[in-house]
Amino acid sequence: MKSSSPVPMAAPQRVDLQNCADEPIHIPGFIQPHGALLFLSDAGLVEGWSTNIATVLDNEPALGQPFGTLGLPEAVTELIQECLATMEDGDAPATVAALSIGGREYDCVVHGHVQRVLVEFETREASMAEVAQFAIKAHSSIDRLRRQRSIEGLLEATVRQIREFTGFDRVMAYRFRSDDSGDVVAEARRDDLVPYLGQRYPAGDIPPQARRLYVLNTLRMIADVGYHAVPLLGAEGSAPLDMSFAVLRSVSPVHVEYLQNMGVGASMSVSIVIHGRLWGLIACHHMAPKRVPYSVRMAADVLAQVIASTVQGIEAREDAELVEHAAKVRTSLVESLLLEDDPLEALVEHGDGLLESTHAQALVVSQYGRVVCRGVDQALGDAIVASLPAEPHDIVTRTSVKEWPDAIQARLGKWVGMLGLPFDPPSGGWCVLLRTEQIEEVAWGGKPDKTQAGPLGERLTPRGSFEAWHETVRGLAHPWEDGILTHARMMLGELARVSNARRAQTESTRAQLLAMLGHDLRDPLNSINMAGMVLERTDGVGNKGTLGKRIQSSSNRMQRMIGQVLDMSRIDRGLSLGIDLQPVDLAALLEDMVEEARLAYPTIVYDLHTVGPAFVLADGGRLGQVVSNLLSNARHHGEPNQPITIRLVPRDGPDLGLAVLEIANAGAPIPAETEAALFNPFKRSSLNNPRNRTGMGLGLYIAQQIVREHEGEIDYRHENGKVIFAVRLPLAPNAH
Repeated sequence: MKSSSPVPMAAPQRVDLQNCADEPIHIPGFIQPHGALLFLSDAGLVEGWSTNIATVLDNEPALGQPFGTLGLPEAVTELIQECLATMEDGDAPATVAALSIGGREYDCVVHGHVQRVLVEFETREASMAEVAQFAIKAHSSIDRLRRQRSIEGLLEATVRQIREFTGFDRVMAYRFRSDDSGDVVAEARRDDLVPYLGQRYPAGDIPPQARRLYVLNTLRMIADVGYHAVPLLGAEGSAPLDMSFAVLRSVSPVHVEYLQNMGVGASMSVSIVIHGRLWGLIACHHMAPKRVPYSVRMAADVLAQVIASTVQGIEAREDAELVEHAAKVRTSLVESLLLEDDPLEALVEHGDGLLESTHAQALVVSQYGRVVCRGVDQALGDAIVASLPAEPHDIVTRTSVKEWPDAIQARLGKWVGMLGLPFDPPSGGWCVLLRTEQIEEVAWGGKPDKTQAGPLGERLTPRGSFEAWHETVRGLAHPWEDGILTHARMMLGELARVSNARRAQTESTRAQLLAMLGHDLRDPLNSINMAGMVLERTDGVGNKGTLGKRIQSSSNRMQRMIGQVLDMSRIDRGLSLGIDLQPVDLAALLEDMVEEARLAYPTIVYDLHTVGPAFVLADGGRLGQVVSNLLSNARHHGEPNQPITIRLVPRDGPDLGLAVLEIANAGAPIPAETEAALFNPFKRSSLNNPRNRTGMGLGLYIAQQIVREHEGEIDYRHENGKVIFAVRLPLAPNAH
């Protein structure tokens, strides 16, 4: 019984590109005119209908009327009953029946959504015999697609098969990128049509809400792009009809205009959904209006599901091959790291496997300030490592020039993609994989501009031209794939475990060594030193005096080495070196230290220049250790027979309020690789120095820590053919 007069469910609204992203396309309030629609409540009562329902029913329905009194064909009544019986959480899947009403053929599609039952009567022009032939062709297509072994071959076969059994003028396969832009990767078309193969379409061509509907309802048909929409009627104030799964849903006027600009008369799209994401789309275009029977469209939808399943299988196979190869690389690398003394050498040795398993083209590894490069020059490798975060917590990825720090962007050249694995952060341990820039000549499907006028009047409209618009895209590398990132994290975990094991072993060994140095060796060395002093003072013939001096010199050198190792241990454990600050005249300290050096090394010229006195708050013993280490460094690394210059420079300019000590020796500039690790312990340049075979590279490391504990600075520069180390210390109050 009619309870009230029905009213239009939605009024036409003005839509253009400025508000199309907010357009509620799932509740348009209209349907396409090649069918009629009736919708019911979940109790089976009429809630509304399309204004053309009289083309199907003899009498206009009434709001609140039970569906059983509408005089519907028995087949339709059964579909509605089945839908009501199977509704769960307000939804029920679509069911369909072919029927004839008033001499016209219909496909009746019934489904439940949001506590409503939608009954759609879509007119069908093809006979059931023709539809059966379509189904046979579609079944044959499924078998062909399942045999494809590559994604490219699969999509090429798909567009050919769908065009063959649907008869569209053009069928295209889109594959979407991570940024939601889409490439036309396969195309079957009428010979006289302009090809779109290879063109890319921006993400904005499919607004977010349309992308959502493509995922929910994988098939959409527009039988006539120039159609006049049919409004829906319902009770005043009732909720709009959600048509997300309707086959007759009217589409956005912006999309209609987009198709008209392309010269399209009819359109069908079939979504390829993988893991809940719109992976691809089969787009079918006809240059004139075209009806495709519902069952044939469903066959195309089944094909899309077969495509999705096949793509998943192909990608799973490729992922499995990558995982297997990556696991072999990790296992081999870990074995080498456990045996190899130098982790960087092991990483470089396995460079081929690392590059192949990550699809990278270059490798940079670093630890303790040492940087080893493969595929890039040393200077760039050093700069790349310097650009990495100081305290990383996970892998670091970069895929474009803009993601790099500003200071290094101009130096990158083609190396714009980076995958960084911080395998040992305390020592600056990094394994960095690089990818080259992918310079693309992108053929966009028309220049993605906005115009002010279109077929629907003066308003912001979609572009009117779809001729290929070419753009050169630079500064981007191929994004790091999910599978490779998973492999990278697994490899990072393996490398970190090996590094931690090595560190624990090193700490244990060092603890034992320090205990031995601090206790077991010092007492014997003191005894040897005393014996040397006795020999030196003993009267008699022979070389007893000379022998005694040698014994003392050797034992003193060993004691200094022990002291350095113990100091390093305190620094590494985060302990201070224990300084006692007192006013110290740095000029007087230098004079004493240089005089001592002259006596010990009479063949070396020490050129001392002081402007004193210069009082600083310092621990005289520790400060003397800094001076001694810098003099030793100059002696062992400077050019032979060249003077060593010691200068306490005037305190003016930017150094006002500081005492500045410079110790210089003749020599070539320190190589960039060595300079980066200059103040690190156990440097190769020190360990392999033939003029200081017992050196361990600890002098500058300890000197830097002592200076820092005095709130000062130490640095290196090369000037006028000399290597210069400068120490800056705050002057004591009232000293300047």
